[in-house]
Amino acid sequence: MTKMTVLAGVLALGLLPSALQAQELRAIGAFPENFVFTREIAMPFTELVAEESGGSLAVSFTGPDAVPPLEQFEPTQAGVFDLLFTHPAYHAGTTPLGLAIDAIAADPEARRSAGILDFIDNYYQQTQGIKLIAAPPTGSVGFRYYLRDPIEGTPAFEGRNIRGTVSYHPMIEALGGTGVVMGGGDVYSSLQTGAIDGAAWGLTGALDFNWHEVASYMADPGFGQVGLMIFMNLDAWNALSAEEQAAIERAAIRLEADSVARFDGLATEERTALLELGMEVTEFAPDDAAQLNALWSNGVWQVAEGGAPEAVGELRALAQSAGLAE
Repeated sequence: MTKMTVLAGVLALGLLPSALQAQELRAIGAFPENFVFTREIAMPFTELVAEESGGSLAVSFTGPDAVPPLEQFEPTQAGVFDLLFTHPAYHAGTTPLGLAIDAIAADPEARRSAGILDFIDNYYQQTQGIKLIAAPPTGSVGFRYYLRDPIEGTPAFEGRNIRGTVSYHPMIEALGGTGVVMGGGDVYSSLQTGAIDGAAWGLTGALDFNWHEVASYMADPGFGQVGLMIFMNLDAWNALSAEEQAAIERAAIRLEADSVARFDGLATEERTALLELGMEVTEFAPDDAAQLNALWSNGVWQVAEGGAPEAVGELRALAQSAGLAE
């Protein structure tokens, strides 16, 4: 079992006694210890919590070796873990509302000021016993496709099996393909054997997974935005003092504040590295390229509305009124 432990007192104060007195919050993460999302979101969050709480809180992370990504929501609901770092598509079968964040503009401050995160938080608290802590976007553009073979004509994915969580499927199907649900850790072997012909993923992470060894092409342009989230078991949250809750909230806001610029930089670095490793660019036909964002956004809303139509309709109207969604 992979376990990443950050002792709050050591990080924030440099004092071992404070760390030993810190209250430990147990967290489960959907991504491996050395993966970019863990390095750039989960671990900075643990450090920010330690700093903002003055060493009274420490977060210990367990990765997907302990519990597979698609099975982590229920143990957090049950209190086995206090915190969950994931993408909401991984628990869309339980509730799809959270994945709608991928159709809302990647502007953390605007999302908070418009009440987007408060709406999602209230919904999860009332229906799932889970609190939304943070929703850091991974860049101004979220996704692209990684393919074994280049795009040839339109529809781009005619006859191809493409990995994607349920939120991708309307888009993949509109482009002629068949969506295949699987975790990121299973993509390499599936590309290698030809079980899938490509994979939808963020602009960062393919390098960590070494997909350049089994997929020769990255498709341009990218589209959409990635809405990773940190949740907390509601009972665990309510057990904290007001000061500890405020510290976690400050840590969440700080985590989100520079996430877009930071991940835009990481995406540029990763693209350069993948090209140097031999991956080539393949491009969607102009007609397909022009509709990628609309296909993505409409598909995300479609999937989300299928499981919670009233709540998702309210969320979409709220985002539209703030100019953050179509």
